[in-house]
Amino acid sequence: MKDSNKPLQDTEINGTEINNLTAREPAPAKSKVSKSRRLKLASTGVSAIVAMGGIALAAQQAQAISVLGVLNGISPSGGVGVSKNIAYGSEPLQDLDIYYPKPLTQAMKAQNTISNSYPMVVFVHGGSWESGTKEEYAFVGQSFAQAGYVTAVINYRKAPEYVYPAYVKDTAQAIAWSYNNAARFYADPQRLAVVGHSAGAFNMMAAVSNEDFLAPYGISPKDISAVVGIAGPYSYDFRKFSSATAFPAEATPDEVMPDRHIKGSQPPYLLLTAENDEIVYESNTIKMTKALKAYGADVENGEIEGASHATSIGAMASPLRWVNDVRAQVLTYLDKELN
Repeated sequence: MKDSNKPLQDTEINGTEINNLTAREPAPAKSKVSKSRRLKLASTGVSAIVAMGGIALAAQQAQAISVLGVLNGISPSGGVGVSKNIAYGSEPLQDLDIYYPKPLTQAMKAQNTISNSYPMVVFVHGGSWESGTKEEYAFVGQSFAQAGYVTAVINYRKAPEYVYPAYVKDTAQAIAWSYNNAARFYADPQRLAVVGHSAGAFNMMAAVSNEDFLAPYGISPKDISAVVGIAGPYSYDFRKFSSATAFPAEATPDEVMPDRHIKGSQPPYLLLTAENDEIVYESNTIKMTKALKAYGADVENGEIEGASHATSIGAMASPLRWVNDVRAQVLTYLDKELN
């Protein structure tokens, strides 16, 4: 087992893939919603077609075709490297993939001495707390790495087998592991941001805004340099929707929604909504922003013009960046906060 504090100078690279670095040791200490409407916080399995020149990207539920799988199939890596299946804990799905910017990948392949460090992003994917994997969101890791960020794309345990707060605890553990192990991947823990989409935005918001989730792993919310939430369901009555299966049977919104459990000195936030989101409504961001500001946190808001719930993350992929400006908004904010 590798020393958790040792830089990965001797990592074997196969092409641009840096394979199977394991670390099994535990991480260090817009309108009103109709009642009949089902909230589905998923990008996978959604019936959607996104035109891209002459190519149509389609996901048909009956055939279980994933839009995200198609996206990853056509998204160029841009020369970035990846280390796969790194464990941040000892339970199933407690693992992550690390993506490296092209210059860092080249230096690692050449086994050159690496003296500089990079800012880091931890990305938490959506999927109704029931679906989605780090592999399906490889295009997000590639996108951030192409922009110069060492990027961890994490897995976490899923409902209905694991309900709240299990997936929030996993997210907190993955964030803390990334912070405590950043130097191994030539990243600077003092320039670490957390980004989440949809259910993943809920996870990271709950994990970061309430210091009780990070405390067991030896870090605090203020150790995070920036937080970006994209189309997150931070404040809603889950009991009225299919996502109720992701929460304890007797739980109430007051007990689990992150806008009601802010604790500890807070990092700065950027909370984005999608203009045409018919799945997660902007009221979630409005309420979360109000709660954070009332607590004294620094919060910025933005709208992704023309974006649906799916394209508010899908447009991070290089073939779809023309669809909306989510990537530009996120990178502008991260550049301001981390560089």
